Amino acid sequence: MLNIFTLANGRLFQEEIESLEELSKFQPIWVDLESPTLEEKHWIKQYYGLSIPEDAMDEDIEESARFYEEDNGELHIRSDFLVADENEPRTVRVAFILNLVNDDLKSKGVLFSIHDEDVPVFRLLRMRARRAPGLIEDAKEVLLKLFDADAEYSADTLEGIYVDLEKVSTKVLSGDVTDALAGEVLGSIAHHEDMSGRIRRNAMDTRRAVSFMMRSKMLNAEQFEEARQILRDIDSLDSHTAFLFDKINFLMDATVGFININQNKIIKIFSVASVALLPPTLIASVYGMNFKLMPELDWAMGYPYAVALMIASAVLPMWYFRKRGWLK
Repeated sequence: MLNIFTLANGRLFQEEIESLEELSKFQPIWVDLESPTLEEKHWIKQYYGLSIPEDAMDEDIEESARFYEEDNGELHIRSDFLVADENEPRTVRVAFILNLVNDDLKSKGVLFSIHDEDVPVFRLLRMRARRAPGLIEDAKEVLLKLFDADAEYSADTLEGIYVDLEKVSTKVLSGDVTDALAGEVLGSIAHHEDMSGRIRRNAMDTRRAVSFMMRSKMLNAEQFEEARQILRDIDSLDSHTAFLFDKINFLMDATVGFININQNKIIKIFSVASVALLPPTLIASVYGMNFKLMPELDWAMGYPYAVALMIASAVLPMWYFRKRGWLK
């Protein structure tokens, strides 16, 4: 899918392109390629003279090779964006190519983005740019706003984790934690731990991308200050993720502790039962070994006496355990 974005009256307008002729009608500041076909890549090369690298979407590219500047002035940035899907949280690799210098190819001040699936941050920026006039002025501003929206999206996701962990805390600290509830809680905690780790990695990646833009000296004074503010926002996320990790570890330890308590209760029942049944077993053994012939023939009261003694020897330990509070 090939989408272009143009500026009109300070607003960002989107157009979906289905042919090379349509592409030639516009002068965009942002060209977005989502799962581009070979034909769409050919249109970009033919009209803008831009060849999209074959490894643009590779996940195994070296970290040091994700940010660089070509001899012709093109800036290449490969950055990961968070997709906080409830069922399948993940990051999406996006390749950016910022062309600012070539007037002949009509690509001055154009940002190219290539990715395999739609990204929530992109949708957020498109919605804001349509509603807020003057939010974006050029291609560099588009890239900065994307990273700004990425930091805000991470913050919103962290806020959602806060809310979910408060619900989990209420369940755990209520004290009535069954094994079924403990399994549910552990699953939820593991999910939030994974999401927090992805947010922290995403924040680190965004910090590196913004720092590269600042070092490249491509930003004016206002944009440079905006980039510094983005870095401050990202830095603030670190303390929140650190707190969440501590809270997750606490809830994990508390839940495991309740599981151990439940297991100890089961072991306690078996321990009490084995101790309570030991005296009757001993009496039955002694009684059965102290008669020459059949017990009924030597002593008519042998069985009733032995049974009564066995009952008494079982009840007395249970009464003692109950008095000491060991059966609660």
